[in-house]
Amino acid sequence: MTKHVGMFASAQHSNMQRRDFLKLMGAGGAALSAGSLSWASRAAAQDAATVAFWATATLDIGDKWKAFATQNGVAPEFTDNGNDIGPVIARLAAGNANDLFDIGGFQGGAEKELARQGLIIPWDLTKIPNYESVWQWAKDIPYLKHDGKQYSIPTVVNADSIIYRPDKLGKVDSYGVIFDPKLKGRVAMEDAWINSAIFTAMYLKESENKPIVEPGNLTESELGLVMEFLIKHKKDGQFRTFWNGWEQGVQLVADQEVDAMTGWEPIVYEGRKRGLQVEYAAPVEGYEGWGNNTVLLKGAGDRGVTDTAHKFVNGLLGGFYGCELGQARGYLVPTDNNLTYAKAHPDEYKPDEVGKLAEHVKAKFAGKVYWQNTRPDNFQLYEEWWQKLRNA
Repeated sequence: MTKHVGMFASAQHSNMQRRDFLKLMGAGGAALSAGSLSWASRAAAQDAATVAFWATATLDIGDKWKAFATQNGVAPEFTDNGNDIGPVIARLAAGNANDLFDIGGFQGGAEKELARQGLIIPWDLTKIPNYESVWQWAKDIPYLKHDGKQYSIPTVVNADSIIYRPDKLGKVDSYGVIFDPKLKGRVAMEDAWINSAIFTAMYLKESENKPIVEPGNLTESELGLVMEFLIKHKKDGQFRTFWNGWEQGVQLVADQEVDAMTGWEPIVYEGRKRGLQVEYAAPVEGYEGWGNNTVLLKGAGDRGVTDTAHKFVNGLLGGFYGCELGQARGYLVPTDNNLTYAKAHPDEYKPDEVGKLAEHVKAKFAGKVYWQNTRPDNFQLYEEWWQKLRNA
């Protein structure tokens, strides 16, 4: 199982850097000090049941868990899992993770393998009444179920595309800009197959009519087509670089080294803070959707804490958590309960901003979306091909 650590090197480049970005944005900035809780609230939080929550830092709300516990009667003992699915699987399968943790918060795609190995157990949706409020397109994420059972709950969602300079390029609405020979040396992609391979596959499928069925889960021949296309363009000098991490991504934009690049939407916001004209494209080929999902670990069943785990996840969908996560980090829990909660607590959250974030993300998913998959069927081939690209 140790091979998984190496196999997910490029997944780690992307997802670990998302975590680093969150830290740079000040994850603790929205923390609620213990002193701001009333004595009764603190007592309620202390009396709450606990679950061991092993998740990406994207899902942590710091000291705000105290208020969450007061409202929901259950609090997490939060541990950052590093957000790299390879070591996560290894620790669940061959390590002690199931002995230590009750709930996992993972980047989506590995649910089928985890379920097949018996490392996670299904959720009982009758014990998660707030699941009814989850937006339908989030419920339709392809890897949430296995053998008809609900193994994963969509907890945070967003979609990525292209960062570009309208003052240089006008309006951009296709990934074709990344491969346009007129922009040779002025474009970039991320050094991570979990994002760049799917962006390329989406372009080839939708704009070049290549025989690709599911961009997020390429067959051996489809993957070869995509990677040979990328390797050819790299050898031709098309790309300024394959960027790695939040800081380098921002710097490429801030230093005006590129006119367009695939990447994360927060880079756009940072570019604007620095006075640049930067936009985020709505590509005709669609967006790359991604999600951080909660799964019920086998160990929770062994220890008899599944009811508490269900209560906790129900709380995540209740509105408070979504408001806090959106305000602190700009990420979205896919439920209208966020806006309902904000309207009921306007002194804590601005309903207009909560609603604006929801509509912004909804608009992305109203069109064509292909989902990021951290564990495609041919994941080993992805890693081998990506190394070939790096060496080309």
